[in-house]
Order: sequence, then structure tokens, then C-alpha cells
Amino acid sequence: MTTTNTFELPGSYKKWTIGLIAAGVIALLYGVFMFHPWEVGHGGEHIQSTRFWSVLLQNSVFFLLIVNASMFFIGVTTLAQGGWQVALKRVPEAISSVVPVLGLIAFVILMSIVWGGHHDIYHWVDKDAVAHDHILNGKKGFLNPVFFSVWSAITVLVWWLLGKKLRQLSLDSDKGGTMDYETGKKWIDKNFLYSSLFIVFFGLTVGSTIPWLWIMSIDAHWYSTMFSWYTFASSFVSGMSLIAIFVIFLKNRGQLPYVTDEHIHDVGKFMFAFSIFWTYLWFSQYMLIWYANIPEETGYFKIRVQGPFRGIFFLNLIMNFVLPFLILMKKSTKRNWTILTVTAVLIIFGHWIDFWQMVMPGTLKDHAELMPFEFGIAALFIGIIMWRVGAFLTKHPLTAKNHPYLKESMIHHT
Repeated sequence: MTTTNTFELPGSYKKWTIGLIAAGVIALLYGVFMFHPWEVGHGGEHIQSTRFWSVLLQNSVFFLLIVNASMFFIGVTTLAQGGWQVALKRVPEAISSVVPVLGLIAFVILMSIVWGGHHDIYHWVDKDAVAHDHILNGKKGFLNPVFFSVWSAITVLVWWLLGKKLRQLSLDSDKGGTMDYETGKKWIDKNFLYSSLFIVFFGLTVGSTIPWLWIMSIDAHWYSTMFSWYTFASSFVSGMSLIAIFVIFLKNRGQLPYVTDEHIHDVGKFMFAFSIFWTYLWFSQYMLIWYANIPEETGYFKIRVQGPFRGIFFLNLIMNFVLPFLILMKKSTKRNWTILTVTAVLIIFGHWIDFWQMVMPGTLKDHAELMPFEFGIAALFIGIIMWRVGAFLTKHPLTAKNHPYLKESMIHHT
């Protein structure tokens, strides 16, 4: 197969994309007509409506955060003056191009829940409940529809604008030819500036406020200072796994000529390291709450550890720590494309389960079963990601040939 710097999507990729989106649309329509999402339940009433919005919330937030993790990867490697990633840089750029689409979808879903009065999802949207609940009343300064909406809109907009600027800077390097020292320095400085802005804002959102608002406020009586980092770790390791899948896909199609087993090995290192980091946060959060045994903290884990979600809770630990740890421990498995791809799929599915068990116990209560509807909606979001990533890869060169650090990436040895 001839290697070029342009790419044409194979027919099988297009068929899978269309098939997943079609399956997702069918699932969505089924949910609209069968689950009556306009109804709001009280104490388990209209549980199917609650499931409908919970599933949309879980999937939209999870997939938005993992595609946004690609821009975080670009930002931190830029600030670290990394060169090894340049050979595969267009892959995370392509993935991050999905942020505007999924950001808009997630925002619409969040606004529909909050302004639609779905207090079965977010209890704090019920003004009467807030007025008679001293805990909710104490948090109403930030747990209110106006603040929630404004900060969510600003968050998605800034993610989109800064990500777009960094992608455009990268693509501009393709047009100007080989850079001399001064031109290259100015271009690198611009990348530093916008990467810095993105990382700072990422810390203010994914690293703190957004997981509190979008997910933790489902269980508004409970809080954890580790929750945002836990959510970040889950989304970032999934994001690195998604990068691995697309890099290996392109390598199998004869593309990305400067990407070697050394680069793929390093992506596998990220997957391995952040699986352990996620586990460290999982254990720290659980152990401290278990050890303190304070009633207002233990309620969050009681339904997950002793209630109907017990199986999912421990499956989550097996899929996201035990299996990745055992599989990726050896150097050879991080260089085996088939094993790494299977492990990447496992990690993404495992952390999809992780987000499911973050959301559902607080909304569905005792209704812990996974339904085909959940997988159908996940298929819709996967199809959208494939569609947008495929569009980016076919429109732009696959290698940033004029990047000042490309030579360093070409001779990279881990």
C-alpha cells in the first residue's frame, strides 16, 4: 500500500459510521416514543423518562470529555516542548475537532434537563426542595439554573475556540513551507501561548467545576474533593485509548510513515500509567470515605457497594485497573498493535461503565439494569466521532511536515 500525506476513507469505515449513527438514531427515537421523556417522576415514578435523560447525560458528557482530552494531550506536550508526538499529532487534532459538535449536543441535553424541571436528575432544580433543604439551600449560589447554564455555555465555547485556534496554528504550518529559526520560534511561541490558555482553562473546568456541576450535583448532598480529578483521569485514559485506536487504524492503512513502534509504545505507556493513576484516585476517594464512616459521605457508596449496583461497581475496578494493568505491564504488549487496540477498546468501554455508575445510582435508584437503549445511544455518539474524525483526516495532511520538531519525532527512541 502506497503511503501518502493524504487519506481517503475506506468503504468499510463509512459503512460502520453510517450503521452506528443509524442504530443510535433508532435507539433515540425509540426512547422518545416509549420512555415519554417530557414526564418528570417523583420517587421512582416515570422511571423510564428518568432513564432517558440519564443515559443522554452520561453519554454526552463522557464522549465530550474524552474527545476534549485529545486537545489536553496536545496542550501539555506542547508546553513540555515534547517532540515525540509530532509524527502522530494530526490524530489528536482530528479527535479534538469533534468538541464543537459534541459540546453543542451536551449543552442542549443539559439545558433540557435543567430548564425542563427534571429534578429526578438534578434535585436542586426544584425550588421548593431547595427552600426546605438546608444543604441544597447552602449550595444554591452555584447550584442554580442560571449559573449552571452560563458556566456550561462559557466552558463549551472556550474549549471550542481555543481548540480551534491550536488546530489552525498547526494547519497553518503546512502552508508556509520549511520554517527558518525566527519563523519557527514565533510559531512555537504562539503555540505556547494558546496551549497555556487552554491548560489553565482546562484546570478550571475539567479539573474542578464541570464535574461538580454536570455529574456530582446529581447527588447534591454528597461531595468529594477528589471527584474532579477522578473524572479527569477516567476521561484522559479513555482519550489516550481513542488516540491509540485511530493511530493504529491509520498505520494499518499505510499512513503516518514517521510513526513507529516507539511512538505507539509511548501511547501505550500513557494508557498504562493513567489506568494506575485512575486506580490511585479510585482507592483514595473510597478508602478515605470508608475509613471516616461519616453518614453524609458514605451514602454515595452504600448504594454502589451494598446495593443493586454492587456488580457494576466492582466490574468497573476489574475492567479499568486489573485488566489494563496485567495486559500493559509488559513492554511487548504495548508494541503489539492488536493487543493494544483490544486493550484500548476495553478501557473506553470500562470507563463508559465508570461514568454509567457515576450517574445512574443517583437517578435510577434501585433500577440497576443495563438496557439495549444505553448501548444504542452510545453507538450514536461513537458514530458521530467517527464521522467528524474521518472528515478531518480526509481534508488535511496527516503529517505536519513543516513542524520544527518533526525531525526529533522521526528519530524518537523510547
